[in-house]
Amino acid sequence: MNFVITADGSKTIFHETVGEHYHSKHGAVQESRHVFLQSGLQYLLQQGLTSQNEKVSILEVGFGTGLNFLLTADYCLKQNIKLTYTGIEAYPLEVEVIAQTGYDKEVDATLWHSFLEHYGQTLSNPQCLVNEIDLTIAHQEVLSFNSKQCVDVLYFDAFAAIHQPEMWTLETLEHACSFLKPGGVFVTYAITGNLKRTMKSLGFSIEKAPGAPGKREMLRAVKIG
Repeated sequence: MNFVITADGSKTIFHETVGEHYHSKHGAVQESRHVFLQSGLQYLLQQGLTSQNEKVSILEVGFGTGLNFLLTADYCLKQNIKLTYTGIEAYPLEVEVIAQTGYDKEVDATLWHSFLEHYGQTLSNPQCLVNEIDLTIAHQEVLSFNSKQCVDVLYFDAFAAIHQPEMWTLETLEHACSFLKPGGVFVTYAITGNLKRTMKSLGFSIEKAPGAPGKREMLRAVKIG
């Protein structure tokens, strides 16, 4: 694995097969915190779309290095928010690789160690890591994923359409969004005309939100009805 130091000093990984980095070179942690935690979960809470006293549920498409989960779980831990988090990842990284990311500097030490300790088990069964922070990693393709539970927030963090066009098709987006509750929030770093049209056709109100460093805008969408 080729580790790369990004502009904010945090690491990402270059995926040679796909031909893209897992996170923005302009700042891996900055991007994750802005696009997913702040524009996704915190937006949901600020808008009163769910109660902070309830258990918040998040589905992530493209679990990757686990950075989005770690920053979100750390926030929930500090705010005493109960979290159920499911990541979909067809090609999970080895725990030895994740341990070298340096993301332990960004989150609570107990959370970090519990994440590494239980990582392998999360690929087959839900695991409670710490203080009602539950994690499951669905080791499968997105279109093979199924669940009876709907979630409050959908983090869509697939590789860019130029590298993984199949992840941005109507079929894939419709399937992923079928697990989002009415009033639920969809966030992704990307924003294209085609993506906006697709999300509108799926029954979402869409918004051009400010992007992370290096990107002017990103897409946030709320499921209507």
